[in-house]
Amino acid sequence: MRAPVSDLPLVLDDVSLQAGATAILDRISLTIAPGAPTLFIGPNGSGKTSLLRLCMGLAKPTGGRISWGGRSDPTPTRRAFVFQRPVMLRRTAAANVTYALAQAGEPRARRGERAVALLERVGLADLADRPARLLSGGEQQRLALARALARDPQILLLDEPTASLDPAATRAVEEIVLSAAQSGIKIAMASHDLGQVRRLAGEVVFLARGALCERAAASDFFDHPSTPEARAFLRGDLVI
Repeated sequence: MRAPVSDLPLVLDDVSLQAGATAILDRISLTIAPGAPTLFIGPNGSGKTSLLRLCMGLAKPTGGRISWGGRSDPTPTRRAFVFQRPVMLRRTAAANVTYALAQAGEPRARRGERAVALLERVGLADLADRPARLLSGGEQQRLALARALARDPQILLLDEPTASLDPAATRAVEEIVLSAAQSGIKIAMASHDLGQVRRLAGEVVFLARGALCERAAASDFFDHPSTPEARAFLRGDLVI
């Protein structure tokens, strides 16, 4: 019997990304395995978004190798991506989710029931019939999470999903993310909010100038950062 296809572990082996003469990511080696959430942090321009896009297969490295569950095929199998500013389809909230379910191969007969369950999971059941583009920013981000969860992912990649949200909307998104992590989904998320990183992270990956400067358990990173760049970043100093 053939083993089920997996996207974990996700392994980056000496991965680089160039844009012309500019090095965006420089020789990063990293393994993302099942477990507590991994949070990517670092100053603006450090490469967090680019790294997540490589992990999803939305971009190709210019050097090194990426594998998903031992496979080099970048086609998403058990992974999903939520952008900082998700695009809503010109449909209702429920129809956005049923579309995602159809793209994930969910049988037509089950889509309605699963869409209801996913909307309940993100607290949007009462807004199922509202046009998605009329939802608030926080509601749209929760709908984007429901669409991502429709793929039944093993790994959920999140690019600063609360960057433009108020505290209440941020808290609602964080609760969904924590619930997904507790259900066994691996979370790999970029954040600029150190308070959020403390609340969510099991481990921290710190990037600076496109390089992986430090990786540690969250408590160790905050209590005993091992690199000058990380110490400066935590103090609020400019890291160039």
